[in-house]
Amino acid sequence: MKINTDPQKIEEFLTRGVENIYPNKEFLKKQLLSGKKLKIYLGVDPTGPTLHMGHAIVLKKLSEFQKLGHQVILLIGDFTAMIGDPTDKTATRKQLTRKEVLNNCKLYKKQASIFLNFNFFGGAELKYNSKWLGKMNFADVLSLASKMTVEQMAKRDMFQKRTEEGKPVFIHEFMYPLMQGYDSVAMGVDGEIGGNDQTFNMLTGRDLMKEICGKEKFVIATRLLVDPNGKKMGKTEGNMITLEDNSSDMFGKVMSWTDGMIIPGFELCTNVSLEEIEKIKQELLSGKNPRDIKVRLAKEIVTIYHSKKEADKAEENFVKTFKEGGVPEKIDEIEVISGELLSEASVRAGLVKSKGEFRRLVLENAVNNQETGEKINDPNFKITSTSIFKIGKRRFLKVIIK
Repeated sequence: MKINTDPQKIEEFLTRGVENIYPNKEFLKKQLLSGKKLKIYLGVDPTGPTLHMGHAIVLKKLSEFQKLGHQVILLIGDFTAMIGDPTDKTATRKQLTRKEVLNNCKLYKKQASIFLNFNFFGGAELKYNSKWLGKMNFADVLSLASKMTVEQMAKRDMFQKRTEEGKPVFIHEFMYPLMQGYDSVAMGVDGEIGGNDQTFNMLTGRDLMKEICGKEKFVIATRLLVDPNGKKMGKTEGNMITLEDNSSDMFGKVMSWTDGMIIPGFELCTNVSLEEIEKIKQELLSGKNPRDIKVRLAKEIVTIYHSKKEADKAEENFVKTFKEGGVPEKIDEIEVISGELLSEASVRAGLVKSKGEFRRLVLENAVNNQETGEKINDPNFKITSTSIFKIGKRRFLKVIIK
């Protein structure tokens, strides 16, 4: 693929959704304008069974790099996921088994293909860091550990916070940035891209590249889409849009975003031009109903992962369900035995993660029988007839007695 050195496209790549560039923007701009083919990677630890919107933001950015004609790598952190990234964690992550890690990443390539083209000579590469990290012996690990000091690691804000709160910081967590940093050395890349919450880890890789290879690696830290509390959208916070969500769920979740997330949502999650986003911003400032603009945002996002037709249907379902108090056309169905607990059926259908979550929804008056209008007040409610239940804000379940 021919290298694209269009200054306008490069400038947009360097600014849209970008928080920071290391060593600086001019350094990377010069390389991109030179026509030299660069190699950049994005690392993803398979800590869950599906990629989510947080991953999609960076994948979308990586795809822009590929469209400029450069080599891109999606690195599956099948080794580092077993260690557990301590980034932004107030407690030690649960370590995963290799079996859990490999099971989690089964869909990652398929989902990443929404943005990256793996299907041509010189296309995007898929790699696994167990290929080199899994082969290191203790002497290799000690040699790598000698490249960084305890003082450097202790500067991480989450380590400082845990220490102040009297919470433990384990040695394997100190090792995580070194393992991720070594990925850059093993692949001989020119640069790395990731969310700005990964800046410390990515800069560790930059230090190792300079120390071991004598090479100046660039780092692109993208902005994060955060919720009203300033927490990133992701698995741990329980507020993520996954790339496996159906069109109606995806649409409804976007509609639940606050008005302050509308403009960042357009910039980070859609293909709408910056010029058009500026017009949308002016419409908001001039008093246009944010809800109408959010509908467009939801449709733009759903179209990327499903289709325009599905986005239109999702809008119809949303209007019917939330404005008119109806039931969506497509809802989950499950067969039950008379007397089965609604909580058990809801868990089995995947509408709630646990009986505890179901109980919480009942206590919040968020479970009801759509056909009778009855509020379900008993967490141990038993199903005795075929009915449709609304569970939470957007979830519906039709139970059919066998």
